[in-house]
Amino acid sequence: MRKISNCRVCQSKKIHPFFDLGKQPLANSLLKKANQKEKKYPLSLSWCKDCNLVQLNHTVDPKELFSNYVWVTGTSKTAKEYAKIFYNEMVSRFKSNDAENYVLEIASNDGTFLKPFIENKYKTLGVDPAENIVKVALKEGVPTEHMFFGVKAARKLLKGHGPAAVVFARNVLPHVANTRDFIEGMKIVLKDDGVGAVEVHYADKILKELHYDSIYHEHLCYFTVKSLEKLLNDFDLYIFDIIKSPISGGSIVVYFKKKKTREKVVVNQYRDKETIDKINNFSSWKNFARKSYFHRDKLIAIIKKINQDKKKIVGYGASARSSTLLNFCGINSKMISAIADQNHLKQNLFTAGSHILIEKPEKVIKRNPDYILILAWNFNQEIIENLENNLSFRGSYIIPLPNEPKIKFGCGK
Repeated sequence: MRKISNCRVCQSKKIHPFFDLGKQPLANSLLKKANQKEKKYPLSLSWCKDCNLVQLNHTVDPKELFSNYVWVTGTSKTAKEYAKIFYNEMVSRFKSNDAENYVLEIASNDGTFLKPFIENKYKTLGVDPAENIVKVALKEGVPTEHMFFGVKAARKLLKGHGPAAVVFARNVLPHVANTRDFIEGMKIVLKDDGVGAVEVHYADKILKELHYDSIYHEHLCYFTVKSLEKLLNDFDLYIFDIIKSPISGGSIVVYFKKKKTREKVVVNQYRDKETIDKINNFSSWKNFARKSYFHRDKLIAIIKKINQDKKKIVGYGASARSSTLLNFCGINSKMISAIADQNHLKQNLFTAGSHILIEKPEKVIKRNPDYILILAWNFNQEIIENLENNLSFRGSYIIPLPNEPKIKFGCGK
């Protein structure tokens, strides 16, 4: 693990710490045994005075984080539906489908977001650092290469496949330690008249809705339009459009080209709104930290009261963000007996730090819980529909975020 001394975007030394979540295990380092020893690493944030990037103070070796990954995009109904929308948005900004053109996705996971392009006869290629997930993509018929992306990988791709007409990177840039190497790589492999896109969990949403559970060792950067634009401009890449995304509880997709072009009105609207709402101000982020501690106290109080009333609680969604929530709040297997998750790669393992058993949703519901703590709250509608329509759950829900934790009574109440 390495502690940073310079900003991850602009290299400034003027970085100021403001939020310490304590030492935590790696969010996706699930355990085979409940009593298994595990490493814990510092988890804290700083703010850069020069470009206003919010970022982690420490970097874990990427090979330790991503070489064997447990998040599979295709397990989420929301993600699969959004993949079709993303395809339509992307091709509307690049209308050519020349046979020589190809679409490149960086950190393509199981290929869910490339499939609509394949279905519409586009030539595609995915690259991903997780060898186990690459195997899944190849079985699904999505051409995918195993590699960590950056300048070196971009030159290799350029030599082997030529420049890409479309290059997109969804929910990956915040995971990258060397953001400058990554963006330079995108520029290298992109055609001169091509279109690039980067999707990130928007710091505006994180700040306003208190998404402190999105802070974990994989997420090194928390971008605003201002900090992301600074990074792109440093490599002569220029934003021309921005849209919203439903992923991670609220993300944005930023579209860019190698040459300055007419910006959509929405781009300046984002810039102006960030100024008005003080999204890039240090005082706003210090207040975010203070409110996160208050939120923790409220959620713990709710869970302790239910436990005292002899009611049974289980969780749903052993996501990476759930790890931060559970460990920051000190929630463990004495408070929650099990966590349901549809991803078979996680089932029969134990959560990092909190040591709670992960099981199939059907098995967890057989425990007859009174309450379900929806840890993957950003998919809460999808989860509740599945629980009530397919698993006949009639209890109530604890929805920890966004904003204040709340109890939602189920259809049986």
